[in-house]
Amino acid sequence: MTTLTLDLRSTLELTDEQFVAICRHNPDLRLERSARGELIIMPPTGGEAGRRNSKLGGQLWHWNEQYQLGEVFDSSTGFKLPNGAIRAPDAAWVHRDRWQALTPEQREKFVPLCPDFVIELQSSSDSLEEVRAKMCEYQENGLKLGWLIDPTTATVAVYREQRSPELLLQPDTLSGELILPGWLF
Repeated sequence: MTTLTLDLRSTLELTDEQFVAICRHNPDLRLERSARGELIIMPPTGGEAGRRNSKLGGQLWHWNEQYQLGEVFDSSTGFKLPNGAIRAPDAAWVHRDRWQALTPEQREKFVPLCPDFVIELQSSSDSLEEVRAKMCEYQENGLKLGWLIDPTTATVAVYREQRSPELLLQPDTLSGELILPGWLF
């Protein structure tokens, strides 16, 4: 199964409230909204992708518990990016100061900012081109550090603020660099 993108622009402009209603009425679907207003329907991941994703998120959470520098979010969290897209990375982290600057109402809805750090784990249902575009979208909207992990080829594309992606071939470890100090994966 592959990702399906519905271009609704000629029919309607999907507001945040309408998108939330669609998500609530279809809880079994993984949905995102592009900056152009397209509705993106993603299939659930398979067992291997889910296992890897859980491992990554768990290790990020464990690091954050030790350092207490921010908040960790799983793949069900929607972030409303400055360009209007609503995206849900496989794992995300937001610096504590940025999270605390949000009102309680903002924290309850789609988080109105781009995460400081994201992980996207390419699964067999993902198009590499689409996942790369999603990483570039995060980068264009304020991402400081991101990893696009392709377990099939054992490669990692590292996205950094205002830099071209760096491709790592079969890295032994990944560093959280200055964004997530002390974290090695």
